[in-house]
Amino acid sequence: MKQHDTIRGAEVDIKAVSHDFQLDGRRLPVLEDISIKAGGGEFLSLLGPSGCGKSTLLRLIAGLELPTSGTITSNGKTIASPDPSRILAFQDATLFPWATVWKNVATGLEARGELKGREHIVNDALALVKLEAFAKAYPHQLSGGMAQRAALARALVNNPEVLLLDEPFGRLDSLTRMVLQDELATIWQRSKFTALLVTHDVEEAILLSERVIVLSDRPAQVVETFAVDLPFPRHRDDPRIVELRTVILATLGLGATVQDAAA
Repeated sequence: MKQHDTIRGAEVDIKAVSHDFQLDGRRLPVLEDISIKAGGGEFLSLLGPSGCGKSTLLRLIAGLELPTSGTITSNGKTIASPDPSRILAFQDATLFPWATVWKNVATGLEARGELKGREHIVNDALALVKLEAFAKAYPHQLSGGMAQRAALARALVNNPEVLLLDEPFGRLDSLTRMVLQDELATIWQRSKFTALLVTHDVEEAILLSERVIVLSDRPAQVVETFAVDLPFPRHRDDPRIVELRTVILATLGLGATVQDAAA
């Protein structure tokens, strides 16, 4: 986006958050005493076993649910409901099939009555994700990677202070996924929103993040935090990334056999 639309990330402070679900009249603990602080403009990744509560934590930060206990603040203000400053992007692009790419990206602005006179913001967002040539296309005409680019543009057009990413590339083929990882890193460096990414891909977490937070099985607790003090752009074959990947896999309880199979 153009300089006057620069996104400024918010500080997100998660303090002693626990969360339960009620299942058949029984209490199901999902998160237990989670404390994480994301600085403004920081990129964090959350790793942990399937079903441990990572996606639930994103929903709490988005304001879609309230924690059972503890507090979550954005720039010091308690999060009590959804807000356009915090956007949650899902694994599925969930584009409206009857609308063009341009209309899909403009959805948030249009719903808030803010589109008139700001059409350039939609165009800027499409250019940022390299979809300007497909503005008039419909979702069924897009590849999976292009659909995710459109979903990302739809999020960015709201100038979010916090972008919450729930395995956004999880359904894509490996080559497309690698391309979009690089593009997301570039967009984040340029825009400097605060990003929290849920992923099961250790390499993806290391390539994109400034810190990687490993959570335990449900109810999730913070097991360990890894700083990724490496310059961008990052390269998958960097020995430091390979070494950190091995350490994080070990923390997740995955041994050499799994690592070798994934190599």
